[in-house]
Amino acid sequence: MRTALDQLEAEAIHIFREAAATLKNPVLFYSIGKDSSVLLHLARKAFYPAPIPFPLLHVDTGFEFPEMAAFRDYFVDKIDAEVLVVQNREEEAEKFTKDDTHTEQYVYYKKSKPLVETIREHGFDGGFGGARRDEEKSRAKERVFSHRTETQAWDPKNQRPELWHLYNGHAKKGESFRIFPISNWTEMDVWDYLVREQMEIVSLYYAKEMDVVVRDGVTLRIDNFVQPRDGETVLRGMYRYRTLGCAPSTGAVASSAETAELILEEILTSKASERQNRAIDQTSDSSMEKKKKEGHF
Repeated sequence: MRTALDQLEAEAIHIFREAAATLKNPVLFYSIGKDSSVLLHLARKAFYPAPIPFPLLHVDTGFEFPEMAAFRDYFVDKIDAEVLVVQNREEEAEKFTKDDTHTEQYVYYKKSKPLVETIREHGFDGGFGGARRDEEKSRAKERVFSHRTETQAWDPKNQRPELWHLYNGHAKKGESFRIFPISNWTEMDVWDYLVREQMEIVSLYYAKEMDVVVRDGVTLRIDNFVQPRDGETVLRGMYRYRTLGCAPSTGAVASSAETAELILEEILTSKASERQNRAIDQTSDSSMEKKKKEGHF
């Protein structure tokens, strides 16, 4: 008998195969987080024993946790996948500092703009993403095959109907799609799958002892990007990350969960959103939707 997790896996694999059969030149967005790790795992299953028939794309802001780049290089080499790592080196983008990583201008120049330009440069007509409907309210508006205009803009009021798992991947020249195979998954489903598949993910998700400061309601790890300011109290304890982004604006949560199994138990009792410690999402009530309309993810 199929479990709910089996059904979600089968749906995701079906979406990968439908997209690969419809699109000419897709790419998989690889952020190195748990969701994109599950996405990559599903892609490998979908086309096994052949290699995945598209490259990975990582937009590197230069302000990400060092553990993320180290894991990316290790894992991509392990599975022998092709990865494109891009950064915006324009003068305007280079002006941003670690104190700007939560701002909308930073997101545009360091994430959205290089993503859109890379899609155009390589002629990608689709990008697989690890977004889930339960993460953030604007993502609940996405279709599985989410249409993007010639400028890579997203219009949530002008999306195609999707009935009976039928997906429309036909586009005019210059248009493309964001494709979300795990759109119907929850955070609990992701961790349940990680446990079942015994997957490797970056160590930041597991609790360990660290020094932190609480700044503007966000618990930040003290490291090369974050140093205590005058008047801030340094706390030491067990913390982990529920979601990953740029180090200066991504907060940790107090936790003793050092394994995926313990994290799954922890999530069962949590009432807080996993993205509550992402300062980048809190610049306005509609900040994520505005970013997506500009081409971000």
